[in-house]
Formats: sequence, structure tokens, C-alpha cells
Amino acid sequence: MGERDEPGTIGRRVQQLRVERGLTQKQLAEPVYTPAYISTLEAGRVRPSDDALRHLAERLGVAFDELATGRSARLVTELHLRLTEAQRTLAVGETEAAVGQYAGLLAEAEAQGLTEEQAAALLGLGECALETGELVEGREYFERAEARLAEAPLPARVPALRGRAVAHYLAGELRYAVYLLESTIDELNRGGLHDPDALLLLYASAIGPYMDMGAHARAAQAAEFALALAPQSGDPALVARMHRSVARTLLAEGRLAEADASLAKAAELYRGLQLRTELANCHWMRGYVYAQNGELERAETEMREALRMLAAKRASLYSSQVTVELADVLHRRGSSEEAAALLEDVLGGLSPERGAVHAAAAHRLLGIIAEDAREAERAEEHYVRAMSLLERAGAAGDLADLCRLLGDLLRRTGRVEAALDAYRTGLGHRTAPGTTTLGPAPAQPPV
Repeated sequence: MGERDEPGTIGRRVQQLRVERGLTQKQLAEPVYTPAYISTLEAGRVRPSDDALRHLAERLGVAFDELATGRSARLVTELHLRLTEAQRTLAVGETEAAVGQYAGLLAEAEAQGLTEEQAAALLGLGECALETGELVEGREYFERAEARLAEAPLPARVPALRGRAVAHYLAGELRYAVYLLESTIDELNRGGLHDPDALLLLYASAIGPYMDMGAHARAAQAAEFALALAPQSGDPALVARMHRSVARTLLAEGRLAEADASLAKAAELYRGLQLRTELANCHWMRGYVYAQNGELERAETEMREALRMLAAKRASLYSSQVTVELADVLHRRGSSEEAAALLEDVLGGLSPERGAVHAAAAHRLLGIIAEDAREAERAEEHYVRAMSLLERAGAAGDLADLCRLLGDLLRRTGRVEAALDAYRTGLGHRTAPGTTTLGPAPAQPPV
């Protein structure tokens, strides 16, 4: 019948409930058991059978699970219902409200000793922190969730591992983020744990770090894997809402197992909605590949779709990165004015501490647009700003390319010595060990 408390704990619980209801040991025992058996049981000297617990639960007017574990099955199911409500709140972008819901749920789950529910609440708080840019707090929530699930199978721990990796990525720790994601993928594959949801989450989350590290081929491969693994659903929010409504009805009728099953389906769909950012990244990656192949119209379509999905999720940092790529496509298609407007808008929401690589990419492209317009002084100003941001972020590959652009501009304007300095700086970054080199790619999952 699953886990239950120790005999001593159950005995004390039986005695407390019996006394509260004003029953003697003889009244509780009849007609199946003896007062002596009840006395022995209350003293914790015997482990009651399932039949004995059912008899006692009926006489005491409580559920079997409540007598065996101290937890009401109804309360646990109601907690699951509130967890899906919190997931819905976060999925529609009401982050502050979601924080309050998850914090309350965490306190209740801890009071009830519900490990899995504690982990779910901590994961929710971690996702909220990522949304608001509180990266250190987010990482700590994910670490706590992972600790709660230490004994669970790896697929169950993947959301916490992925959350921790994303927190490191957004903080600019690209290589460690990639290490966490790739090592988890490899561990899943080695153990034969080909869980589609877990693999989708990991591959989709690796795209951003891959791109920032210059590992474009690996990013494209991860995007294709993720899109192949992505579940197809028409309107997940609508279906999830239906499952929540059904669960409420079943709960009111006392059909707890069925209510829990509906809530599990709703929770899965809300997790899918929270994947919107990662799936948007896959469309962005496809757009990037099309742009590299010169298929600019298809690239623009994919990137605009990515931006549409991200706007619905309010994922500002990811939106900025896609916007820079879209601006590059528009510039190459001759719409430089629209591209420059997009980039200036992006820069308004970024800072050296939050989105330095994206801000540098925007300045780099604005410099190129200024060069095309023969505004050399303005172009140089954008390149210098981009260099400062990239040096701070440690994005050596991008920095080397930027030094080449700046050197070419300085050479064309007659400042040969300054151009040579820029080229030397770029070469130093290009040859720095371990800047973009990654280990072997994770094995392909069975798709």
C-alpha cells in the first residue's frame, strides 16, 4: 500500500484520535479485534496490517491514508490543484502572484513532509526568479529542489538541473551551463533513460549557450533534436484549463485518484507552456541556419515567429538575442532603417550586468549599419562599446571578430597604427586556449 509511518507513530496517532472521539480501547477494537491488541498497537509494539488499519480508520472516521501516514489524501490532492494553479499563473506571465502562491505551497508541503511537492514548489520559485532576473536566488531554489529529489530517478531531477544551467547561462557562465546540460544528456543516454520530455528540455536549453560560445553547428543540431521531440498540441492552455476544471469536480465528489490524474495532465501541459521560451529558441535557431545559407526570407519568417512566442512569455533576454539576429537579416535584405530601430529599442532594456553579449551584438550591428551609411565616427563608437561589453563577458570568439571589424575601419580611415593594435588584440583573443572549444557532442537521442 505504499509508504507508511513507523508503528510507534501510527500507535500514537490511533491513541490520540481514539481519545479525541471519547472511545475506549474495547469500543475501538470491536467486533473484530481485542482491547489487548489495541493496547499493543498504541504502544507501538506491533505493525498493524492493512486490514487492521482499514477497520481502525472506519471506526475513527478518517481515511486509511491519513491514519497510515498522518496526511489526508484530500489535502494532498488539493495541494496538487494549487500547484497547477501556480503553474498557470507563471505560464501567463503573472510572476509576482506566482511567487506568493509557490511560497505558500512550499511552507505547507514542508509542514506536511511532502518531498515531491516541496521540490515542485521550489522549481516554481526558481522559474519565477529566472523571469525576474534574480539569478543567484533562482539557482539556489533549483539546488534545493535537486536536493529534495536526490533519491528520485534522473528524469525527475532534469527540470532542476536545467534550471540551474539556465541560471548560470544568464549570469554569463556559458561553459559551465553547457557542461551541466551535456553531462545530463549523456547520463540519460548512457542509462537508457530516453525520456522525451527531459531530453527536449535539455536540448532546447543548450541552444542559447551554444550560440554565444560560437558552437553554431551544435546549436543547430540541438534545435532539430528539440523540435523533433516537441509534443504537438493545439492550445495547451485551453486543455490544461479543462483538466483543472475536471479535477475540481472530481475532488468535490471524493474521487481523489481521478482528480490527481487530471491534475497531472494539467501540470504536464503547463510545463509545456513554460517550454515556450525554449521552443521559440528552436525557431530562432532555424532562422539563423537559413540566414547562414542566404535564405533570408525564410530566416525572417522563423525569427518573427520566435519573437511572437517570446513576447507572449515576456522572456526579455531571449527576445533581445532574437531581435539582434532579426535585425541582421533585415539589414541584409535592405531594411537597414528598420533594423537600426529594432537594435536601439533592444539596447534600452540591456545592461553590462544583464545581457552584455546581446548588447554587444546590437552595438556591433549598429556599427556595421553606420559604416554602410559612411558614418565612420559613429561606427567606431559602436564598435568600441561592443568591445568593452564583450571583454567583460569573456566572449572571446566574438571579441576577435569585432577587433577585425574595428581594425578594418581604422585602416580605411588612415589610422594604420591603431588598426594594427586592434588586429593584435583580436589575434590574442582568437588564440586564447579554451575560448570556444567544447568536448564531444552528446549522443543523438532516439527520436
